[in-house]
Amino acid sequence: MQKSFSDSYAAAGVDVTAGYESVELIKQHVKKTNIAGVLGGIGGFGGMFELPVNEYKNPVLVSGTDGVGTKLKLAFLLDKHDTIGIDCVAMCVNDVACSGAKPLFFLDYIACGKNFPEKIEQIVKGVAEGCVQSGCALVGGETAEHPGLMPEEEYDLAGFTVGIGEKDKLVSGEHLKAGDALIGVASSGVHSNGFSLVRKVFDISEKTVGVYYDELSKTLGEELITPTRIYVKPLLTLMDSVRVNAISHITGGGFYENVPRMLGDRTLAVIEKDKCFNKPIFDLIMKTGNIPERDMYNTFNMGTGLVIAVDSDKADEAVRILKATGEDAAVIGEIRDGEKGVELV
Repeated sequence: MQKSFSDSYAAAGVDVTAGYESVELIKQHVKKTNIAGVLGGIGGFGGMFELPVNEYKNPVLVSGTDGVGTKLKLAFLLDKHDTIGIDCVAMCVNDVACSGAKPLFFLDYIACGKNFPEKIEQIVKGVAEGCVQSGCALVGGETAEHPGLMPEEEYDLAGFTVGIGEKDKLVSGEHLKAGDALIGVASSGVHSNGFSLVRKVFDISEKTVGVYYDELSKTLGEELITPTRIYVKPLLTLMDSVRVNAISHITGGGFYENVPRMLGDRTLAVIEKDKCFNKPIFDLIMKTGNIPERDMYNTFNMGTGLVIAVDSDKADEAVRILKATGEDAAVIGEIRDGEKGVELV
C-alpha cells in the first residue's frame, strides 16, 4: 500500500495532526482578544482588521516587531510557558505606544522542534493575555515545526503588531526642550533584555533557577520569569490629558542606548539614580557577577521601564495620572541643553 503524503511528512518529523490540534486548543484564547475591527477568525491565509479611519483626521500606522531573546531558556528550564507570550507582546506594543499610537492587532510566530499542542496552547495563552492587557486583537499567527533544526523540546517566539495614531499627536520628540521633566515608570523586573548576561552570571541551570534568595523573597527562576510590564493603557490614558514630548522604552542597551533615542541633537537627559526605582534583582546581578555599575545601566532597565518627558509644569499631573492607572511613577530627572546623551548622577 502506497503511503500518503501526510504519512511521509510525519516520517520526516512534522506532525500535521498536531498542528490541527494546536489550532483547536488556542481558539478559546484568541477569542478573548476580539475587539471592534476584527474580521473573520483564525485559520485563514491572512488576518483581517478594519481600520477605524473615521475616528482620525490623518491616521498613521505604526508597526513593531520583536521577540523575547534568551529569556526563553528560563521557560524551558522551568517548563513554564504561559507567560513568555506576554513578554513577546509587551516588547512590540510598548514600542508602538511610545510613538503615541494605539496597538490594533498582533500576530505571533512560533518555531518549534516538535509541535506539542498543549505547550503551544500555553504559549498562545500568554500571547492572548498580553493582547488583552494592551487592548489589541490577536488576528493570526504561525506555528512551524523544524525537525532536525531545533531540539524537540525547544521553540522560538516572535511577534508583530500594528497600531494607529493621529499624525499631529504622535510622539516624535519635536517638542522636547530644556527644562522638561523626566518621569520614570517602574518595571516589573529584568523584562526581556540582558538574559545572556543573566544566564552567565548565575550559571543558569535546572539547579540554579530553584535557589531561593531572601532579598528576592522567591526563587531566582520565579523572579526572572516575571513577565515584561505592558504600558500601553497607562500611556494612552496619560496622553489623553497631558502632552508627552518624548518617551524612551528601556530595553536592550539600558539607559545609555535607549534614552538618547528620544533626544534631539542639543538636548541632554540628566537622571538622578536615587530617584529611580530599586529592584533587588539588579543589586543581586551586580553583586554576583561583580559587574561595574555603568555596565549594568548599559544593559538593564535597572527597575525603570519607561522614561517620559513632559513640560515641567505638567510633571505632577502626569505622575498622578500614571499612579491612578496602577503604575509606580516619579520625577527622576530633567532635560538640559548640552551634547546629546544621558547623564546618570
